[in-house]
Amino acid sequence: MANIKEIAKMAKVSVTTVSRVLNNHPYVSEEKRIAVEKAIKETNYQRNINAVHLSKGETKLIGVVIPYANHPYFGLLVEGIANEAVKNNYKLVLFQTNYEEQREREALEMLKLKQIDALIFCSRNSRFKIIDKYMVYGPIILCEDTRGKNISSTFIDHYKSFSQALNYLYNKGHRKIGYCLARRTGSNSSSREKAYHDFLQKINEPFEPNYRFYDCLNFEDGQEVIRSLNAMSNPPTALLVTSDQVAAGILVCCKEKNIAVPDELAILGFDNQPIAQIMKLTTFDMPLINMGNNLLHQAIHPLVVNHEELYVKLIERETV
Repeated sequence: MANIKEIAKMAKVSVTTVSRVLNNHPYVSEEKRIAVEKAIKETNYQRNINAVHLSKGETKLIGVVIPYANHPYFGLLVEGIANEAVKNNYKLVLFQTNYEEQREREALEMLKLKQIDALIFCSRNSRFKIIDKYMVYGPIILCEDTRGKNISSTFIDHYKSFSQALNYLYNKGHRKIGYCLARRTGSNSSSREKAYHDFLQKINEPFEPNYRFYDCLNFEDGQEVIRSLNAMSNPPTALLVTSDQVAAGILVCCKEKNIAVPDELAILGFDNQPIAQIMKLTTFDMPLINMGNNLLHQAIHPLVVNHEELYVKLIERETV
């Protein structure tokens, strides 16, 4: 394949003139432009886009780390990121990690090698001290509360929103409240569990470890929750579920087992995904698309560290 020097020789112009034509520079005579374009066509010359990006110091690529591509929560976040990327002429490189640290490290290494301009973590398993080591190589944005740290983020205050949800159930008359989380670890899960323990202490109720359910990600996981409840002699009267998909699975299983909702078991979800409207689930609306918009904006305007808190909104339906 021809290179830029060979193009210049064929067109009988300088390498600088060829470069100007390739970059649509206005100060090139029509005669020379035609000669260069003819040489390019005859040799089927293709620009080395990686070299172009290297010379400009940017790739116009933003890395986006998600644990699962098929989960509606992350789908809506990515939708928001992608919408803003299109507006700003950026493309996305998607990393599905399954919460494996090595896959997250591969994304961080791409930032280090300047293969992407910035990296957005929608959720992570790597410890913050690992993330911190890579911040010198480019902007890293987190979808979690990073107040007090020198890294930008867009987040929901999960301690505050979980407390709000627990108080809502308490005001509905519930004292035996259980909850379902996706993960046992992670900053968001830790914030929610702290809110739960603080809530029990405030209302002077004992902690019941069997009221906690983990690894609740999909519709089918709701069925496992109901099976566990049926085996209890003293089950909770309400469940706070951090995924509408899981909450919908719980609701369907309740109907199959003739468990009256909300009389025997109240169900309160999170996210306000489309399935929540279909199933008439009471849920907390999370502005996931707006969060994605903001994450992308922070990635491409990284000069000032900022922490953007967005807020949930209660959507009351029939399950509480």
